[in-house]
Amino acid sequence: MSANTLNNELLATAVGRRKTAVAIVQIYKLDLNNNEKSRVLINDRFGEVVMQFNPAYLNSLKLSLTLLNLEDTYLIKAKTRGGGLNGQAKAISLGLARALCKIDPEYRSVLKMAGLLRRDSRSVERKKYGLKKARKASQYSKR
Repeated sequence: MSANTLNNELLATAVGRRKTAVAIVQIYKLDLNNNEKSRVLINDRFGEVVMQFNPAYLNSLKLSLTLLNLEDTYLIKAKTRGGGLNGQAKAISLGLARALCKIDPEYRSVLKMAGLLRRDSRSVERKKYGLKKARKASQYSKR
């Protein structure tokens, strides 16, 4: 897989984050002479396999490409760490949208209207001392 990207030209790189997941997304230009197909590679494996063929995750990955009608134009490689599948899918989506804005600044208005350039900063609240979870406490007894 990685030897195949040596022929292709790297166009943009961007980072996306969600919860505890971090994704570094690289966009490569496809070599149309070799009849290469557009695809998403996550950690050097096919995106469908990594996202367990879940249509919700796969649609969120490719949403920015479908909005811009660029489905068969680029090869997307992503390296992800941390979090679960949902966090990683959203992190890749944000990184992909940021990288597309680096390629062509005119894409920014479309992606911004769709809300794909917004970083979702919600994360799990830490557990506090003396409590069972972040906010759950044992029941108060008056007597």
